[in-house]
Amino acid sequence: MTIPVGVLGVGSMGRHHARVYRESPNAELVGVSDVDDERAASVAAEYGTRALSTESLLEAADAVSVAVPSRYHRAVGVAALEAGVHALVEKPIASTMADAEALVSTATEAGVTLQVGHVERFNPAIRTVSEFVDDLDLIAVDARRLGPPVDDGRDVGDGVVLDLMIHDLDIVRSLVGADVVDVTASGSPDGQYVAATLGFENDVVGSLTASRVTQRKVRELTLTAADCQITVDYIDRSVRIHRRTTPEFLVDDGDLRYRSERTVERPTVDNGEPLKAEIDAFLDAVRDGTEPVVTGRDGAEALSLAHRIRAALAPVDPPRTEIDALQ
Repeated sequence: MTIPVGVLGVGSMGRHHARVYRESPNAELVGVSDVDDERAASVAAEYGTRALSTESLLEAADAVSVAVPSRYHRAVGVAALEAGVHALVEKPIASTMADAEALVSTATEAGVTLQVGHVERFNPAIRTVSEFVDDLDLIAVDARRLGPPVDDGRDVGDGVVLDLMIHDLDIVRSLVGADVVDVTASGSPDGQYVAATLGFENDVVGSLTASRVTQRKVRELTLTAADCQITVDYIDRSVRIHRRTTPEFLVDDGDLRYRSERTVERPTVDNGEPLKAEIDAFLDAVRDGTEPVVTGRDGAEALSLAHRIRAALAPVDPPRTEIDALQ
């Protein structure tokens, strides 16, 4: 079944949604919409569809991607859901918890699919780790998402926690599978470098770092378990499992010697574009009426953790004035 779809907001991320829908054999891209009429017309022409108003697009489509700035997710997403249109809402699900809960409750009441665009869930390396993480005796998870300042015009007004770290908050939550009971955090005065520590109910420790001031792009995840360490590189989509072999004790000329080896396993990781996998999963959930991989509740829980981290950040002392200096 081909599903009529559209994209609401065709900025830097939304235009990629339009591209993937246009390429999908399971979707018919019936239109795009944007507050910038020229941008909407340009994207529509590029992908062989129409530039429509929000109202017209919601009448024409059965499912849409909501890729407007996050502060508008509630207004645009609720309008789609109340119209009976299934929605894939880009991450974060919203800017505030009230907005997130409104989206979740509206989708439930309307009986339509709400998926949140935590695209790293669909990274082939993460999908590989997800297949065996339940068999691990996890001790700690460390996530680093670092990079230089953004200069491509993207809206990153929500800050480094809601723009970058929230990816890893969703991933770590899904892999650990327990509630967070303790949060501590610290960061640079401008908020562009933040480190957080999470204590989970099952005693797993999570360490997350996000940066917009690091001159090398890093996207890494490390899982420490009782019998191995697993490293994931999101960029090259690789997984490495480090193990130590059973130690041996050898007798050499009457001396007792110890020998141990370390091995590195490299599981096969499928190829594929994460955004394509995410949209395919969304279309499957819409077509089959099944729960999406990343639910609205998942998105709300990741947002809640992000706000807890921001609240835990040590307050920055205000700049001292000349009068302060004289006192």
